[in-house]
Amino acid sequence: MNQTQVLLIEEDDFLARIYAQKLESEGFDVTAAMSGEEGIRLALRQPPACILLSIMLPGMDGYETLETIKAEPTLAQVPVIIVSQLGQREDIEKAKSLGVAGYLIKAHASPMDVVKKVREVINN
Repeated sequence: MNQTQVLLIEEDDFLARIYAQKLESEGFDVTAAMSGEEGIRLALRQPPACILLSIMLPGMDGYETLETIKAEPTLAQVPVIIVSQLGQREDIEKAKSLGVAGYLIKAHASPMDVVKKVREVINN
C-alpha cells in the first residue's frame, strides 16, 4: 500500500518526534525538516500530500516558508497546516491570507488532533 506522504517542518525536535510517531502509527509516511529551507528542498524533491508547518523556524520563518511554497507551481496546491505556539488572531489571519488549509495551536492541539486535521485536508 502506498502511504500518504506528510512533510513536517518543525524546529522543536521533541515535538517533531511526537507528531511523526503519531502520524506514522496512523499510516502516514512522514518526512521531517528542521527549517523552512530544508522543508522546501524536501517538498520540491517529492511533493507531499500535506505539509505541517511551524511558524517559529530558524532562518526563514513559517510565513516566509509558506509564501515560498505557495509561489512554487509544483507545490501551490499542496495543503499546508500551521502548527504553532502563536495563537493571536493576527497570526491566524496572516496565515489564512497566505492560503493555509488549517491552523492548530500547539498548546491546544494533541497529536491526534494533528492527525485528524491532516486527514480532513487531504480528503477535501
